Amino acid sequence: MTAKDFISALNRIAIDYSNSIPKRVIFTLAKDFQDLPIPEVIKLLRDTNEDHRLGAVSILDWKARNKKTTGEEKEALYRAYIDNHNWIDHWGLVDRAAPYVVGGYLYDKNRNPLYDLAKSKNPMERRTAIVSTYFFIRKNEIDDTFKIAKILIHDSNVYVQKAVGSWIREAGKRDESSLKAFLDTYAASMPRITLQYAIEKLDKKFKDYYLAMKIHSQTKSEN
Repeated sequence: MTAKDFISALNRIAIDYSNSIPKRVIFTLAKDFQDLPIPEVIKLLRDTNEDHRLGAVSILDWKARNKKTTGEEKEALYRAYIDNHNWIDHWGLVDRAAPYVVGGYLYDKNRNPLYDLAKSKNPMERRTAIVSTYFFIRKNEIDDTFKIAKILIHDSNVYVQKAVGSWIREAGKRDESSLKAFLDTYAASMPRITLQYAIEKLDKKFKDYYLAMKIHSQTKSEN
C-alpha cells in the first residue's frame, strides 16, 4: 500500500463526479487506507493537490482514532502533523486531524507544545492550538481551551477568531459558568465574529447581554 495507490483509487473515484470529489468520499477512502505507512502518508501531505492533502490528514486522523494504534505510533502521527504543518495550510485540514492526532497524543503529556503553537506566526498553527483542545473537552477538561483562547482572544486572523469562538462555545456546553466568566472579561474586546460563535448556544437573554457589551464598547471607542 503506497501513496500512489491512494492517488490511483482517488482518480478512479473522480470519474463519477463532474466537479470536485465530496469530502465525505475522501474521508471514506482514507479510512480504507489507514494502514498506509506514515512515510507514505507524508508523501500525500506534501502534495500540491488539495484532495491528496485532505486524504493524508484524514488517514492520520483514522490512525489516531484506532484503538490498536500504539503509543509509539501515535507519537509518529503527531510528529508527521507538526513537522509538516506548512502543508496543513487550510482550516479544514487542521480541523480534520488536530483533535485526535495532536490533542489525543498530548492528552496525558505536557501540553506546552499547544501554547507554543498559539504563539506561532502561522495562523493555521494557532488554529491547531485551540482546535486540538477538543479532545480534552470530550474528556470534560476545559481549562486549556480557555487558557489558549485567552492567548488568541485578539487574533487578527478570521479563521483563528472563528475557532476560538467555536471551541469556547464547545467548552461552555460542559461548563456554562466558565464560558460566561470568560465572556464577562472579554466579550467587549474580542472580535465580533468570535463573540457570535461563542454565544451561539446561550439563552437569548445572555446573547443579548454580551452583544450589548460589545456594542457599548464599540460606541465608546468611536466617541
